[in-house]
Amino acid sequence: MISVSNLSLRYGKRTLFEDVNLKFTQGNCYGVIGANGAGKSTFLKILSGEVSQTSGSVSFTPGERMAVLKQNHYEFDDFSVIETVMMGHKELYEIMKEKDAIYMKEDFSEKDGERAGELENLFAEMDGWNMESNAATMLSNLGIKESDHYKLLKELDGNQKVRVLLAQALFGNPDILLLDEPTNDLDIDTIAWLENFLADYQNIVLVVSHDRHFLDAVCTHIVDIDFSKMTIFTGNYTFWYESSQLALKQRSDQNKKLEEKVKELQEFIRRFSANASKSKQATSRKKALDKIDLNEIKPSSRKYPAIIFNNQGREAGDQILQVENLGASLNGEVLFDKVTFMVNKGDKIAILSQNSLATTAFYNILAGRDTDFRGEFKWGVTIQIADIPNDNSAYFAGKDLNLVDWLREYSDSDKDEQFIRSFLGRMLFSGEEVLKNTKVLSGGEKMRCMFSQMMLKQANVLLLDEPTNHLDLESITALNNGMQDFRGSLLFTSRDHALTESVANRIIEITPKGTIDKLMSYDEYITNPDVLRQREEMYR
Repeated sequence: MISVSNLSLRYGKRTLFEDVNLKFTQGNCYGVIGANGAGKSTFLKILSGEVSQTSGSVSFTPGERMAVLKQNHYEFDDFSVIETVMMGHKELYEIMKEKDAIYMKEDFSEKDGERAGELENLFAEMDGWNMESNAATMLSNLGIKESDHYKLLKELDGNQKVRVLLAQALFGNPDILLLDEPTNDLDIDTIAWLENFLADYQNIVLVVSHDRHFLDAVCTHIVDIDFSKMTIFTGNYTFWYESSQLALKQRSDQNKKLEEKVKELQEFIRRFSANASKSKQATSRKKALDKIDLNEIKPSSRKYPAIIFNNQGREAGDQILQVENLGASLNGEVLFDKVTFMVNKGDKIAILSQNSLATTAFYNILAGRDTDFRGEFKWGVTIQIADIPNDNSAYFAGKDLNLVDWLREYSDSDKDEQFIRSFLGRMLFSGEEVLKNTKVLSGGEKMRCMFSQMMLKQANVLLLDEPTNHLDLESITALNNGMQDFRGSLLFTSRDHALTESVANRIIEITPKGTIDKLMSYDEYITNPDVLRQREEMYR
């Protein structure tokens, strides 16, 4: 168990948390949520001892072992992959190293023999003889080939390193597991494996993630950082979100009687519990929703942007986009080839590839930023495009402008300040914030500016390459809603499972051997046996 008592953290005059009192118990997975800058990652660092709190205390059940997903991808560069994973169980690893060092001595003494015997007993009790094989299994489950297990970590690419560090955190069944954005840079299959692993995990897990599908799949509780406080709510992320929205609606409905509100809340819990019981999610495993206290359901102070794309300047005709045998390479490697498809009116297409460089190259070609390609494509004469590139730095480089002047550059007609401010206001830039210089914007603020610019363009076709990057959960939810409501055509790529599943009506995967084009949902696509066989063939 973890007990947090009267915890406070202040940086100068700024208070992140104040008088936090929480208990985290075995068998539960807690998703830590909050707006950008609320202190989610900092809270995990306090629990791990990396950051000191201003006041209060954190205590653990004696003897419990904690593991943390490392964010420093270079810390273990000079160790082999398999050894890096085994280092995740610090006590067992140190026993192994001490034991091996004794046996390497040339002047092996009687005292050394006694110590070696003690270490051998401890090693056996802690299942040390299966240590290496268990580490190898964990690596294989996370997509690291056996041929890479004995390479130095620095020989692997960034995506592989993330998997190795995740294996290190999971290794040896720690009593407490702290995971900060564990799904970053993981592919579909690895995320699915991790979801199943954590759903069955019997110890304490605290996880920070912007992936709503992942939070829904693994979390039994949500820890909400709001009003400089932390509150634990029963249920997964979707339950927290929908219940907080219901509570907000009820608070604004002054005419509804108390008993009617209680009945509405009870019906909401009953409906959600029934849906959860039909799934494999951790929430249903705990059956916690059936026991929820109505007083737990409270409105949130969260503000959601208004991402609305439907003010189209011109309605699209029937001819949207024709792509014929499109191909691209990078440094001699084929990113994709023989890509052929036609976009129909109203299509919302998720563009997939096992290589993120391929999808980015694809969007750069369609948007006219890259002219080095094979094949051809043609936009319809009525089409007006707006796009969010994977790298938006070119939109801000060399600019010494406030947000109003920056956005005004992208307005072809109305340059009036109030008109420009209205688009910034939708993205929660208000008052003096609109006079902030673009040079000091965070990654999330730049993305919100990009959406202001996209709405201003009033396009009828949108291209979005990883549009959830740097966004908080509130902005991701608003974007998800905006994409669902958009009446034009969409081509997008996103690692956000919930967004892709809820928006896409068609999936196109671009590969080095051609195109897989299916009129189906994302969940159908990643589970359909025929599609899985076709995907395997395309990447072989």
